[in-house]
Amino acid sequence: MASPAFPLSRLRFGVAAAALGLLSLGGCQMGNVRDSVPPTVGVEPLKGLAQNVSVRRNAQGMPLIESSSFHDALFSLGYVHASDRIGQMLGMRLLAQGRLSEMAGAEALDVDRFMRATNLRQSATQLYADASPRLKRFFEVYARGVNAYLFRYREKLPSPLAGYRPEYWKAEDSALVFALYSFSQSVNLQEEIAALTLAQKVGADKLAWLLPNYPDEPLPEAEADKLKGLNLASQLTGLAPVAAVSAQLAAFNVLGNANSANWALGPQRSRSGRSLLASDSQGGWVLSPVQIRTTKYQAAGFTLPGLPFVLAGFNGKLAWSGSAAMGDNQDLYLEKLRRQGSQLLYEVDGRWQPARARNETFFVKGQRPQREVIYETGHGALLTGDKGGLGLALRMPDLKGDKSLDAFFDLSRAQNVERAFDASREIGAAALNMVFADASNIGWQVTGRYPNRREGQGLLPSPGWDSRYDWDGYADAMLHPYDQDPPQGWLGNANQRSAPRGYGMQLSNSWSYPERAERLAQLAGNGKHDSRSLIAMQNDQTTLFANKLKAMFEAPGMAQPLKKAIDSLPAEQKARAREAYTRLMAFDGRLSQTSADAAVYELFLQESTRLTFLDELGPESSPAWQAFVANARLSYSAQADHLLGRDDSPFWDDRTTPAKEDKPTIIARSLAAAISAGEQQLGADRKTWQWGKLHQYQWPTANLHGLGDNLSRRPQAVGGDHSTLNPSTYAWGQDFKASLGPAVRMVVDFGQVEPLQLLTSSGQSGNPASPQFANGLDAWFRGQYQSVPLQTQNYERAYGSKRLTLVPGK
Repeated sequence: MASPAFPLSRLRFGVAAAALGLLSLGGCQMGNVRDSVPPTVGVEPLKGLAQNVSVRRNAQGMPLIESSSFHDALFSLGYVHASDRIGQMLGMRLLAQGRLSEMAGAEALDVDRFMRATNLRQSATQLYADASPRLKRFFEVYARGVNAYLFRYREKLPSPLAGYRPEYWKAEDSALVFALYSFSQSVNLQEEIAALTLAQKVGADKLAWLLPNYPDEPLPEAEADKLKGLNLASQLTGLAPVAAVSAQLAAFNVLGNANSANWALGPQRSRSGRSLLASDSQGGWVLSPVQIRTTKYQAAGFTLPGLPFVLAGFNGKLAWSGSAAMGDNQDLYLEKLRRQGSQLLYEVDGRWQPARARNETFFVKGQRPQREVIYETGHGALLTGDKGGLGLALRMPDLKGDKSLDAFFDLSRAQNVERAFDASREIGAAALNMVFADASNIGWQVTGRYPNRREGQGLLPSPGWDSRYDWDGYADAMLHPYDQDPPQGWLGNANQRSAPRGYGMQLSNSWSYPERAERLAQLAGNGKHDSRSLIAMQNDQTTLFANKLKAMFEAPGMAQPLKKAIDSLPAEQKARAREAYTRLMAFDGRLSQTSADAAVYELFLQESTRLTFLDELGPESSPAWQAFVANARLSYSAQADHLLGRDDSPFWDDRTTPAKEDKPTIIARSLAAAISAGEQQLGADRKTWQWGKLHQYQWPTANLHGLGDNLSRRPQAVGGDHSTLNPSTYAWGQDFKASLGPAVRMVVDFGQVEPLQLLTSSGQSGNPASPQFANGLDAWFRGQYQSVPLQTQNYERAYGSKRLTLVPGK
C-alpha cells in the first residue's frame, strides 16, 4: 500500500471529488451539449437488432421497452442503460477492476490497489464461467446493445468523459458489475479495519466495549482476546492507508449499507384480501427504473445499469425485492511475515510458507505505468505488510459453482412464491433478504454464502498463523433462514438480526439498530393495510429508542443516582439538565424535522457520546475517533449500547478529571450539555428550535451521493435518524449532516388494478445535459410515487404515444 504519510483528508475528499466527477458525470459542466443526449423520439438504426423495438418514456424518463423478441429487448436495454448512465457503468467497471487512477489520477491509486487485492475480476470470471449458456447469450446480447451506444456516441460522451475512449463492453463486464454489487452487500470489513485502529488507541482489554454488539449479546471479549499480546502500532505499519481507503469506499457506500428494508403482508393483513409488498433502499449507485415487455416476458422495476436483469420489481404475477442481510462473509487475517531474499514468507502453525506473488500494472493518468506485486497467503491477498512484521489478508468467499446470475433471471420470470424460493436459494454471491409475494402468498429467503469458522466469530481479524481460525467450507443453503405465510400475516426486514441467538449457522455479528425492525413490526402488525399505509410506513420517522432511553432514566438503579447527579451540578448546568430531562421525558419519539423536542433528544445523543468516549478516543481529528464515529453508521453501536446499558463500562470515567465518574454523572452532564449545544447552534429562543435546522441533506458533497449524481442544491431539512424505519443517518459523535445515497422505493398492492408504484431520488439520466438529470429529488421529498402499468391498455396513459423506434441497421 502507499505510504502512511499520504494525507487522510486528501485521500477521502480528493479522490471523492475526482471519482465522483467520473462516476456521476456531474463533476464538470464543460461539454454539457445537447448532442451528448441521445434522442428519445424518432428512428435509430442499430446494427445488431433483428426486429424493430419501441422505447417510450414517461414524464420522469422511465423507459418502456416493447419488443416481440426477448433478445432484442435485452439489446435495447443495454442501449438504454448506456444512453442514460454510461458514466456510472464505466465508473463501476473501472472501480471493480482497480483502474480508477487511469481517469482520476494518482489520488485514486490507493483505492485501485485495494480493489486489485479484492480481485473481483477473479470472482466475476468464476461467476461467468459457471453461468448457463442461456445466461451467457443474454449477457452477450446486452453487451452488444451497450456497444451500439458506444459506437454511435464515442465522440459525444457526456462530461467529464469527453475525450475519453472507453473500451467496448464485454459480457464479462456485467459479471464484474454484479461482483461489485455483491461485494457491497457484505458488512463488517470496514468494522474490522476500524477495530484495529481502535485497538491501537485503547488496547485489546477495552476494545470489546467499543465493538458492534446487539443489546442481548454478551460483550465479544473472546474476539478482542485474539489481538492480545500484539503491538499493532509498531508491527502493523500499513494500517493507516488501508483505513483511509476503507473510509473512502464507505463514503461511496461500497462497504455495506444498513439503510434498506423490505416487507410483505399476506391477504389477512390486507384491506383487499390480496398480498402487498414494500421495498425501500439506499445504495452506492443509482438503480434505474425500467419496464420490459416482449411476447413471452414482462417485468418492471429497478435495474442496475451494467446488469441486464431486474433486481427488484413486479412481473404481473410476482413481486420481489432484496435488502441487505448484513451478512459477514469476509474475514481479515493478521499474518506474520518475513522476507527471505526475494520471497515473502508467512507463518502457519509454526511453519513458514512462501506467499504467492501476483504482478499488477497500474496505468496512472499523467504518470508512467507502475508495476507492483500483490502477495497472497492461504487466506487471500495482503492489503498491507509486504515488508515483514504483521500483514493484513482479506478472505473472500469462493464462488465456484454459484448460479446467482441465472437465479436473478429466473426470479424475474417466476410466477408464484414457490418458484421464487427455488430461484432465490440459488443466489450465493450476494447476502440479501429476498422478500417476495404473489396475490395469495408471501415469502422470505436469506441468500448468500456464509463461511463455517472453525473458531471465532469473524468480528475482528483473526491470527492467520493459527489454523484454528480457518474456514471449514460454507453453511448449507438449506440452513439459511426463511419463512413463508407466517401466522402473524406479515414478514419483513430492516437490517436487524434475522436469526435468533444460537441459530445453527452464523450470518453476522453486526446488525442495524433493532428499533427500525421493532417499529416495522409495530406498524405491520396493526390493523389491515393497503398501498397508502405501506407508503406511510416507508416515510415513518418515529423512533422507539426514545422510550427505551426514558425507561433507562427511570430504572431502579438509575433514577435516584441520576437525580442526585443533576442536583450536584453547578446552578446554571443544573437548570439546563433539568430542562433537558423534562423535555426528554415528555418526548413522543416523533423525529419530525419541525420538532423542538426532537432537537433536544438528538443533541443529548450527540453530547452523551462525546462526554463518554472522546476523552479516550479523541481528539476529534484522530483516526480512532473517526473510526468510532464511522462504525455507528453501519450497525448497532457502542454509543447506543452504553446509553441503554453497560453501567460497568470503563468508558464512563472521564479520564480528564481526577475524580472517578460513573454513568449517572456523565448522563447528567450530557443533559446540561444538550441545552448548551442547542443554544449555541439554534439560538436562545427555544420556540425556534427544530430538528431539521440541525439535520439536513447538503449538496454538493462526496459523502451524500456515493456513486450517484453530484449535485449543487440548497440544503434540505429532514427528520428521522439512524433508528427510524425511514432512516436518515448522521455521524453520531461528529455532526448532524444527513446521508442520502441514491435511494429507491417500491410498493406493490395486488388489490389494485395496476399494483406497482415506484419512487427514486435520482434522475433517470446521469448526464447533466439531459432534462432527466437529477429530476427525482423533488418528487422524493414530496413522496410522489409513479404508477407503472403492466396492462397494455394503460400504457398510453402512463407513457404517451411518442416513442423512439430502434430498427435493424446495416
